[in-house]
Amino acid sequence: MSASQATKDTMARILAAHDGLEGPLLPILHAVQAELGFIPEDVQPIIAAHLNISKAEVHGVVTFYHDFRDAPAGRHIVKICRAEACQAMGANGLADATLAKLGVQWHGTTANGAVTVEPVYCLGLCACGPAAMVDDRVVGRVDGAKMDELLAEAGA
Repeated sequence: MSASQATKDTMARILAAHDGLEGPLLPILHAVQAELGFIPEDVQPIIAAHLNISKAEVHGVVTFYHDFRDAPAGRHIVKICRAEACQAMGANGLADATLAKLGVQWHGTTANGAVTVEPVYCLGLCACGPAAMVDDRVVGRVDGAKMDELLAEAGA
């Protein structure tokens, strides 16, 4: 699949803005995701050609880092902590109930496009677990009722 002209223009602008940086791949990928909402497969060869690296190297970085998406996310991102301290406080049950309620798996988006659920491996609220993050807002001591409230606010 080939990128549209609009996507090619966006990529040209992003790549030009990162020319001269040492180790520019991660900043470029962050810029693409900030601009497009995800990293489409059809831009990976453009990045690879510009950086004179293989498409496999670009794809490997995109798939290695959890924060990069290869598909559009929902309007809101709900991240549930999966680290040990939160697990000890019931995060696994909270996660299972949330995924079941929304009818999605990890990295899945609700049918109405409102919420994407992602795992995260520490939000720094270890004493207030289980923790979650809705968009850029971190919330501690999340139980089922609190999660229901957060999901309702997000339109799920």
